[in-house]
Amino acid sequence: MIKFKMIFIVILLSGVIMAGCSSGSNAVDEQKSVSGDAQQTEGNKEEAEEKTEVQYYYTANEKGSISKIDAVDNSIVKTIEVEGSAHNVQVSPDGELIGATVVPGAGHGGGHGSHGEVSAKAVFYSVEGDELVQEVEVGNHPAHIVFTHDGKYAVVTNNEDNTASVIDMNSFNVTNTVETGKGPHGFRISSDSKRAYIANMGEDTVSVINLETKKEEKRIKVGIAPVTTGITSDGKTLVASLNGENALAVVDLATEKVDKIPVGTGPAQVYIDEKGQFAYVANQGTEETPSSSVTVIDLVLKKAITEIETGKGSHGVVTSPDNKRVYVTNMFEDTVSIIDKEQNKVIDTIEVKGVPNGISITE
Repeated sequence: MIKFKMIFIVILLSGVIMAGCSSGSNAVDEQKSVSGDAQQTEGNKEEAEEKTEVQYYYTANEKGSISKIDAVDNSIVKTIEVEGSAHNVQVSPDGELIGATVVPGAGHGGGHGSHGEVSAKAVFYSVEGDELVQEVEVGNHPAHIVFTHDGKYAVVTNNEDNTASVIDMNSFNVTNTVETGKGPHGFRISSDSKRAYIANMGEDTVSVINLETKKEEKRIKVGIAPVTTGITSDGKTLVASLNGENALAVVDLATEKVDKIPVGTGPAQVYIDEKGQFAYVANQGTEETPSSSVTVIDLVLKKAITEIETGKGSHGVVTSPDNKRVYVTNMFEDTVSIIDKEQNKVIDTIEVKGVPNGISITE
């Protein structure tokens, strides 16, 4: 991502914008006097080891790569080079694929407005082998990619086309292109896989996309320059980070009543935790005046309860499936902050080169 301030000005003037484990092994019985018991114990151990899965989180890096990171020791396992600028990334519901949006161009923010021979696309890699599975051409300036919870589709917002591409995950074909508001960017999909809630950065709305009819149902007015949305698992509450108001919009979907909660400067992504209790807002600011915090919002009380110091240009944010950690990309210092949710403080910071932007974690 290039300088956010410049991007935001372009948004308002022209509407053309940037694209934003279980670990267990059964104990081996120390009593091995009986051969059969020893064999059974060893068999149990091997079976448990087979069921143990390593958990990873991934960052999409603007300078042309995807980082795969071990969630146990926070070491970078693999750097996957991509042809273009990787903007956003998400792990599929079954944990087998990692999807990313790639914009033509490379370098710091090279994907924001530089169109070369490389096509705008969504790319899919295997989690197990880190191998390229498929490339799918989508619209101009793909921003975010999100899988439906049932795994049938991947949806990509096309920021410059004011559309969203719906990709059938059985065939890897774009089956529908859906009209949205101006400058579609970050979004989330309801837990029943029926609707996508897309933040339109070029206006003050969220597009509600019906994924059964593949059409836009309506637009909800939320506030100035919404960057990303979140939806609670019960489908009752929508949130949207408002970059132009330094606030989080909290929307009651039954009435469409909007409450605005102040956050840090230049909020980018927002993520609702596994229990639907807290929303975590990454405050990015601009490259000249970066923010370096995450605001924690209590969705029941509808107020900010704390602000956690992170790194310069906090942008992407995700919580771990066990609800113990929060991971935040810091674009302007090439790091990821790991937050302990109970303590509400950073417990580790790791270097991730290449301007880390979007972030996702395996289930």
